[in-house]
Amino acid sequence: MALNLNKKKTIVSKIHQISNSALSAVIADSQGISVNQINQLRKSGRKLNVKMSIVQNTLLSLAIKNTSFECLKRIIKGSTFIAYSIDHPGSGVRLFKKFEKKNKQFKITGAVFEGKLLSNAEINQLADMPTYEEAISKLLLVLKISAAGKLIYTLSAIKQKKETS
Repeated sequence: MALNLNKKKTIVSKIHQISNSALSAVIADSQGISVNQINQLRKSGRKLNVKMSIVQNTLLSLAIKNTSFECLKRIIKGSTFIAYSIDHPGSGVRLFKKFEKKNKQFKITGAVFEGKLLSNAEINQLADMPTYEEAISKLLLVLKISAAGKLIYTLSAIKQKKETS
């Protein structure tokens, strides 16, 4: 279905608005992926507050102009599926990585964080970055383990003192 000029302007302004508020973006080639699979991916993305869309490259280039994602222009080609992470910088990349493992035709082609185009290794690091909740739970676990270790050490010292007396 052909888009008229007003619809194109609406798409560009909507994506530009998202680009100004997003923390990171990831793009992928979605050719060969069924509509049902894309819908499932979008459904998962809504739970994580990840904004996704399949956009014509020229419209995407116009939408990301003068944003921190402008460096994506160099690598967009083919069928472009873009996801913007709103709450956590790694949520979009993590979602795409998980989807890529299940669907071999789906390929991540690039990502941007803090205005920098990321390498494959950096994309993996961004995907592995814990969320705030995950980081807090890991910290609490470490504190709990260290407190238990101190308790065991104290009890052991009391036991040794009683045995020597």
